[in-house]
Amino acid sequence: MTHPLLVKNNLTAQQPMNRQEPAKILITDDDSLVRDAVAKILEMFGHQVSPTGSGEEALEVLTEDFDLIILDINMPGMDGFDTIKEINKRGYDIPVLFLTGAGSMEYAIKAINLGAYDFIQKPIEDIDLFNVKINRAIEKRMFVIKEKTYTEDLEAEVAAKTKELAEKNKLLQQYSHHLEVASVNTIITLQTALEEKDQYTAGHTNRVTHYAMLIGRSMGLAQEELAILDRACQLHDVGKLVIDVSCIQKPGPLTDEEWQLVRKHPVIGENIIKPLSFLEREGAIVRHHHERLDGKGYPDGLGGDELDLLTKIVTVADSYDAMTSQRSYRINLNREDAVTELRSCIDSQFDGEVVEHFASVLEEDSTLSQNSMQELQENGFSELFTT
Repeated sequence: MTHPLLVKNNLTAQQPMNRQEPAKILITDDDSLVRDAVAKILEMFGHQVSPTGSGEEALEVLTEDFDLIILDINMPGMDGFDTIKEINKRGYDIPVLFLTGAGSMEYAIKAINLGAYDFIQKPIEDIDLFNVKINRAIEKRMFVIKEKTYTEDLEAEVAAKTKELAEKNKLLQQYSHHLEVASVNTIITLQTALEEKDQYTAGHTNRVTHYAMLIGRSMGLAQEELAILDRACQLHDVGKLVIDVSCIQKPGPLTDEEWQLVRKHPVIGENIIKPLSFLEREGAIVRHHHERLDGKGYPDGLGGDELDLLTKIVTVADSYDAMTSQRSYRINLNREDAVTELRSCIDSQFDGEVVEHFASVLEEDSTLSQNSMQELQENGFSELFTT
């Protein structure tokens, strides 16, 4: 007689859809007669069965290789509920069918709440329906495995592509860096060549760079800021490449027309390096290195907080070198007199904090002796931006 909760069907035994090999099923029941009977039915359907007599024994043999677990609920020691709790902790995602003689709805609800896939009462009166439940559970396991495999394959593919993109990005960054270095060095080489034509300006860029770096380090600038400062100093007079500044070599003061020509070099310098987008901040410093705190500088008449710290540093370094270097139209100042002049122009032309840091490092830096100054004039110098 068919159990009232089951429906009799005329289904023939068959393997789950698309399955080629036997399913591996773990059955656990303390009743050996029931256990053996269910095992024979499952083997008749072509499955590979591992029978165990207790929850503890089931956990000992359980591996991720199983496709289905059939658990009795009422067992001595670990019952079916305790056993499924331990199974869940392992995270195998193996479907669990509860097999019990108890017809309580409370048992069924508890089993489902614990993650059971289905609930089968014994004795098994409808073999075909039992086979359907078994096959559906196995197909669920197949789906879980395929989904897991797909996810793992997708993650592996994503990881491989990510690694490949990272390597390509690294190469692009290296290539970009080399282009940046080559571009800047080309400009610096041209600028240096221009300076070397004039005994009065030879080494000016290298000395300004050195002074500015001393100030920057004294003020505790970050390495990234120091790199920007270095490049800005190296490029600050690049505008003189395309204008005739031979007038600065003549003895005596410049005419108004000559001053107008010379004052074009910051804007021209910015325009020269503007196509190199990675030098945006450096370009702004090049444009403004002749501005003053009181707004009386050029080309834009900026002042005070409108000038950033790096610009203020370059302004002090550039002015100091101009005062201490030989010119055809005047005698150069010594270190002490030049520092005095810088201090006298604090808050009008120069930032006081920058000037005082510079004055301090000049006292400490023995490399600024006359011999070292001669060496700086004769040799190229760039601390941070090298190939």
